[in-house]
Amino acid sequence: MAKLNFGGVEENVVTREEFSLSKAQEVLKDEVIAIIGYGVQGPAQALNLRDNGINVIIGQAPEFKDDWNKALKDGFVPGVSLFPIEEAAERATVIQYLVSDAAQRAVWPQLKPHLKEGDALYFSHGFSVTYKDQTGVIPPPNVDVILVAPKGSGTSVRRNFLAGTGINSSYAVFQDYTGKAEQRTLALGIGIGSGYLFPTTFESEVYSDLTGERGVLMGALAGIMEAQYQVLRENGHSPSEAFNETVEELTQSLIRLVDENGMDWMYANCSATAQRGALDWKPKFRDATLPVFKNLYERVRSGEETKVVLAKTGHAGYKADLDAELKVLRESEMWQAGAQVRSLRPDKG
Repeated sequence: MAKLNFGGVEENVVTREEFSLSKAQEVLKDEVIAIIGYGVQGPAQALNLRDNGINVIIGQAPEFKDDWNKALKDGFVPGVSLFPIEEAAERATVIQYLVSDAAQRAVWPQLKPHLKEGDALYFSHGFSVTYKDQTGVIPPPNVDVILVAPKGSGTSVRRNFLAGTGINSSYAVFQDYTGKAEQRTLALGIGIGSGYLFPTTFESEVYSDLTGERGVLMGALAGIMEAQYQVLRENGHSPSEAFNETVEELTQSLIRLVDENGMDWMYANCSATAQRGALDWKPKFRDATLPVFKNLYERVRSGEETKVVLAKTGHAGYKADLDAELKVLRESEMWQAGAQVRSLRPDKG
């Protein structure tokens, strides 16, 4: 394992050099892996595993026609590699439970009877197990319970795999019944295309993930973009100028420099005026948002955020409600400006 050291705090990280694809294939050679749910993470993990020569079948409720048809389009064959959920689970030795968090609570009574002694129950999120009092997802004691959580959307998992770069993932073992749970976990992590894997726990994964999604990765990012765009527009800047200074320069230039060598590298490659302003204003934004992040983390840890997720996403009309919310976002002036600016990029011509 590669060792990382953060001021005396050591972490062991598993890379593809230490745990090769050929080793993963050997560990998984006798396994039948059922991907339960062909929605967000399911397609990427299934296709990456299949491309890596690992035996994969899909468990998908046929009544969800969009996801069923997506699996058909991707080459999974009904009765051969595509089955209703319960049949897929019965055939499998590894069950990758990749339906949404709300759906995991709903589907669990169907799935649980098909878990056989020695099977592995795999998650890509610690949600259902950590908040078992709310979800009712309590695995039986005679199976391995494991986690591989890619740090990106299903689209990124597949895109990075096809590019040959992989995506980093966290991994955890909650329950080791067979004595080989960690080997199974690492093999599956490499099989789905992880560039490297870092250890966590189910609890830590869900606390950090829910905080990150609501914070810097999505919620805070979108919120501060809207605030800056609004201020620029109120002060007479055009939509395209406000969008370019709020979003386009970040996504097309600056964040790529951060990705290459870190925040200081990005600062060092900007003008002295930009550097000075960023260094002076960074503490102001940190101090303004720190109480919000502390409140967010406490709500995640206490389960309050989980209650909101399950209540809002667990009813039949949720998809329509979500589409309406996303429509408002998509049709806002800022993101309409964004669509037009993106259309002008050279690669769109």
